[in-house]
Amino acid sequence: MTTLIIRDFRPDDAEAAAAAHRAGRDHLVMTAEAFAWHAAHQAEGAHFRTFVAELDGRVVGSVRCALVTGTTTKGIGYANGSVLPEYRRRGVFTGLLAAAERHLAEHGVVEVHSWVDEDEDALAFARARGFTEGRVAHFGGRDLTLPLPEAPPLPAGVELRPASEWAADPYPIFVIEADAIRDEPGEIEMDAADFEEFLNGDWIHPDHDRDLTVVAVVDGEPAAFSAVHTDGVDRYWSAFTACRREYRGRGLSKLAKLESLRRAREAGLLRAYTSNDATNAPMLAINAWLGYEQCASERKFTKKLG
Repeated sequence: MTTLIIRDFRPDDAEAAAAAHRAGRDHLVMTAEAFAWHAAHQAEGAHFRTFVAELDGRVVGSVRCALVTGTTTKGIGYANGSVLPEYRRRGVFTGLLAAAERHLAEHGVVEVHSWVDEDEDALAFARARGFTEGRVAHFGGRDLTLPLPEAPPLPAGVELRPASEWAADPYPIFVIEADAIRDEPGEIEMDAADFEEFLNGDWIHPDHDRDLTVVAVVDGEPAAFSAVHTDGVDRYWSAFTACRREYRGRGLSKLAKLESLRRAREAGLLRAYTSNDATNAPMLAINAWLGYEQCASERKFTKKLG
């Protein structure tokens, strides 16, 4: 008899949960260490929780859920997860999603957001459970063993430096992110970025590589960056590329991302991945110039909780 158990994540679930997260998604880069780390490093008030599905003693899937922070909009939560392909169609994710929705509702969430793979079965699953489909994001992949575009000359006063140079005080990096995230495509206005949340989240994330994260500096002032996560082996993920509003239109994000990829090649990484909203034409154009090719897509779904 098959026994399905939905329970809270434990640190020793990390390898199995990360494997389910990446299964069939070569474009996702997240280590088991990072999976475990997320459970202990979330913003106060986010009520972050990870549930895992255990089938006959084996962890076969998980869902991560929390309230959306960094915004003054109240009552918005998210739930994202996956199940190993060979264990789908057995009610596993139905159980995980139900647990996530109960948890979010208990903490005042009235609308849950979820990213769903652009796969007919996955899309049908979301629609059947009351979710409404919305915008699309595209993933791009690049073989880092292939040549990169030739770097254009640096404008006067511009330097490209690793984020590790700000290890003692990353606040200038936060300023760039807080400004840029307000203009990211999305349904929620991200108007309440918090430095402590950035410091204890993005900056110390175990997959964050500060030497490959490149900052464009204009006349001594950090103006743009391209942040990088790696799996510690051969895969590179472009976590966020950002530019302060007053410095846009100068090609700084393009320069930072190109220099980051160049450093990744020198470090021996083999595959690079990135993701952008389908409406983000400027970044999609930069990625095409950098040699990324679309390799997958996902769609945002939302659901009102009663």
